Amino acid sequence: MDGQSLTPQEIKLQQLKEVLPEAFAEGKVDWEKLKATLGEDINFANERYVLNWAGKSEAFKVLQTPTSKTLVPDKAESINFDETENIFIEGENLEVLKVLQKSYFGQIKMIYIDPPYNTGNDSFIYPDKFSETKSEYEKRVGDKDEDGYMTKDGMFKKNSKENGQYHSNWLNMMYPRMFLAKNLLRQDGVIFVSIDDNEVHNLRLLMNEVFGEENFVADFLWKKKGTTSNVEGAQVSSLVDSTLCYRKSEKAQIKPRIRLKETRNYPNNDNEGHYRLTVIEKKDSGSYKRDSMKFEIIGHKPREGKRWQIGLDTAKELEKKNRFIWDGEKIKLKIYDFEDKDTLSARPNLLFEHGSTDSAASDVEELFNVQELFDNPKPKELVSELINISSNSGDIILDFFAGSATTAHSIIFSNITQKRENKFILVQLPELCKKGSEAIKMGFETISALSMERVRRVITKYKSENENYIGDLGFKVLKLSDSNFKQWQQIPGNNVEALEKQMELFVDPVAENATTENMVYELLLKSGKNLNSKLEYKDSCYIVNGDDLIIMLEKATQDIVDFVIQQKPQKIIALDRLFKGNDQLKTNTSLQMKDADIEFKTI
Repeated sequence: MDGQSLTPQEIKLQQLKEVLPEAFAEGKVDWEKLKATLGEDINFANERYVLNWAGKSEAFKVLQTPTSKTLVPDKAESINFDETENIFIEGENLEVLKVLQKSYFGQIKMIYIDPPYNTGNDSFIYPDKFSETKSEYEKRVGDKDEDGYMTKDGMFKKNSKENGQYHSNWLNMMYPRMFLAKNLLRQDGVIFVSIDDNEVHNLRLLMNEVFGEENFVADFLWKKKGTTSNVEGAQVSSLVDSTLCYRKSEKAQIKPRIRLKETRNYPNNDNEGHYRLTVIEKKDSGSYKRDSMKFEIIGHKPREGKRWQIGLDTAKELEKKNRFIWDGEKIKLKIYDFEDKDTLSARPNLLFEHGSTDSAASDVEELFNVQELFDNPKPKELVSELINISSNSGDIILDFFAGSATTAHSIIFSNITQKRENKFILVQLPELCKKGSEAIKMGFETISALSMERVRRVITKYKSENENYIGDLGFKVLKLSDSNFKQWQQIPGNNVEALEKQMELFVDPVAENATTENMVYELLLKSGKNLNSKLEYKDSCYIVNGDDLIIMLEKATQDIVDFVIQQKPQKIIALDRLFKGNDQLKTNTSLQMKDADIEFKTI
């Protein structure tokens, strides 16, 4: 309510919307649809079955724009940095996904995300005007305060339902991230996306476009609470959320439910041994209606509306073995313990006993002794179930909307309880916590800092409860940062002076604030090596994964060159400035590398 009366135009639009709701999109008249609804002869532009929205083409350009960002290690925030294979990345997730493309392309088995639901109260990053230049956009999404924290004013735009591009803004945020996420999945990988009724319809269409409609697996319905809420004005209380599941290709499989033989009871016995009884009838209707499955077994046919589940030949063999009994109402089959097998069945899409909003809150409260620390966290039981049905021990799980870090908690929990060795990669923006929130009171400035602390406390908890556990109870923290190397800037017009000045800067391409360790990690990523690559420092060089790569950043002498050649790596990267004033050494090094069939690159 703004206290102002409606204009005649607004009144007419409301009346039209009541009569012809199909002619409106995001609160505005879709003139093509209106004309078609009124029976006019019209051809829709680009007529085909497609999800379209304002800004889609520009969102695709955002996806295709490369990044110069990198990740820098933060060992002080980490636990067991050098040994662990779990990773927590602090940074804006679109840029992080771009940074990970080369090193993790086709390496992730399962992705779980819990993105903004677009309820009308969410704030998230999306270009609010597509006329802005790349540099303007980068400046906006990189805005930080004087302490280096991401600012809400600089990064986040509130997407209220009164916004004329309410759904479009959300789709513009999701679209490029889903494309980049798909690239990271293995061919047998799957993605799960939690969502509620606000955007589930658009998300389904968006994922159909990105992953292919044929790769839709299921809409898993999670029962998030047991009682209805008394929200003023609400006519229906939502008790479930959706989790859409898509696969990368037909190679991906959701594991079936398995009923282990060992879990069954065999309460009956005869001279052959212990057995259980099972009914062999099923409903005879629809496409399954078959008269050929209504023969007699030990003198009895199926009951009215039923048919047998086994064929005539099988039934004859079992009848010879005296495996059927008549209980006065129906035929039952004896199954002995010595011949029974594990049974498989399709997994239901109902997740009704896998935690709740209350249990999720209790998990957080147990760790921090504070209520309402995170907004709507998911329970570890839910995410653990999704991990268990879609991955195997040793697989990598990615969550690039880490939020409350439930995914890390779930993986550590399932690794211990299910004896697995899954690894996680979490990505979380350093979004400022709300003023006056419990997080601020506890000294946490950002959501990412709070998420990392949850992972630390989970590790501490499980270490104390499982003293003999020898699995990975650590995580390494890396943070999104500007490149350690100077980036060439396009000079507008024919400004010769500016061009000469920039060329002078590139005599040494290393940025002023670069460190050797940070350069190593950037070169790892840009060489396609993952963040858990084995690093060995020897003779002023960094040896990566044995013979994969050697990085020379500190000095270059003939002895060092001879040493690295003896290692027989596939590739050597060296700073060009190491050869400054010694062109002969650089020339000889290049020739020696060529003779040894080693790829040699200088920066």
